[in-house]
Formats: sequence, structure tokens, C-alpha cells
Amino acid sequence: MRAVKRVLAVGAITAPLVIGCAGLASAQEGLDASFGQGYFTANQNGAGFGANQSSVSPDGLSHATAWTYADNEGVTGGFTGAGATWQQG
Repeated sequence: MRAVKRVLAVGAITAPLVIGCAGLASAQEGLDASFGQGYFTANQNGAGFGANQSSVSPDGLSHATAWTYADNEGVTGGFTGAGATWQQG
């Protein structure tokens, strides 16, 4: 089970980056590429939400991942984001 979780975690991190880099390689003026994925669950044990987002354009690129989970013991979550912009000359 641990191996499955690792594969899913690596896939969740690398898939948006691969898509973003492919978009960066083919980006032309006025065009952009983006990817988004989300998941939500709620049941008697708690509720959770997770999302990934990547985008690339002629002006820069960005990636963000966030998740939140709440149950009868409290709320926990995390966020990671990165981006870069550049000037065309």
C-alpha cells in the first residue's frame, strides 16, 4: 500500500510539471497552456479537498498544489506553490 501511495504522490507532482513544460516548449505569443485537477470527499468520517494547478504562458509559468482535511479531531492542510515570470526582449 505504501508503494501505491508513493506512485500516486509522484504522479500528482510530476504530471502537472510535465504538461506545463510541454506547454512551455510550444508556447507562442498569445497562447498558453494550463492543467487543473481537483478532488473532494465528504462522509461520516470527515471531509477533504485536494487540487493541483499548472499553467504556462509567454509571460511565465506557475504550479500550485493544495489540500485540506477535517474530521472530529480537527482540521489539517497544506499548500505548495511556485512560479516564474520573464520579460521577452
